[in-house]
Amino acid sequence: MSTHNKAPVSFEFFPTKTDAGHEKLIATAHVLAAHNPEFFSVTYGAGGSTRDRTLNTVLQLDGDVKVPTAPHLSCVGDSKDDLRSLLNQYRDAGIKRIVALRGDLPSGMGQASGELRYANELVEFIRTETGDHFTIEVAAYPEAHPQARNFEDDLANFVRKAKAGADSAITQYFFNADCYFHFVDRVRQAGVDIPIVPGIMPITNYSKLARFSDACGAEIPRWIRKQLEAYGDDSDSIVAFGTDVISDMCQRLLDGGAPGLHFYTLNQAEPSLAVWRNLNK
Repeated sequence: MSTHNKAPVSFEFFPTKTDAGHEKLIATAHVLAAHNPEFFSVTYGAGGSTRDRTLNTVLQLDGDVKVPTAPHLSCVGDSKDDLRSLLNQYRDAGIKRIVALRGDLPSGMGQASGELRYANELVEFIRTETGDHFTIEVAAYPEAHPQARNFEDDLANFVRKAKAGADSAITQYFFNADCYFHFVDRVRQAGVDIPIVPGIMPITNYSKLARFSDACGAEIPRWIRKQLEAYGDDSDSIVAFGTDVISDMCQRLLDGGAPGLHFYTLNQAEPSLAVWRNLNK
């Protein structure tokens, strides 16, 4: 494979519920930090349910692990005062990047609550409150958001977010490079030129991946599903096949002009690094 040492890479974590989990997360972050990532990101639970853990994790990764860290910030269920307070805490701590999302609705909530309902409104709010202090990332859905009425509606939503003041975007993960290239082409035709970084999900466990992908609208191509099913409980074969499939896709994405890669680590280092090493042989 060709060398892509210069392609920026970033890694995503989720805040843990236990001290032991948090220690493992920090250890994983130290391993990944050795590969000079552009940034880490830390997710934010539905309706702000992990707000304090997200904040603490971000401050520790940025301050102790010394990798620039971007908190996810969602507007569902949060007041403008809540959001303003968080933005001020992050700004005071020297955080320079935010991933701005509508956020997942807490279970049982039929529609968004809070003063801001959509991600483009959150982007506008961050810009109004903090000017150009933060680099703002937004989410992109090459296969359309699972709750979107259709692809064209979803594309229009993305364009609104970009034009509200986003600097760049990270995609939902996918397993088909063509859907990424198609999405980028359509976004460019709509007059939006911000970088769109592919989100990459390593394959390590088929049943979990299938469940997760069905929920978030990420299509697993039939040939990949069938091969993973055939391996049954042979986790070594699943990981080896998954690493090859994802490495080949990442190579194609970078060759096709993707501006970098963002790995959904699930708080593990090795699955993402196995792919990254393949790309840098």
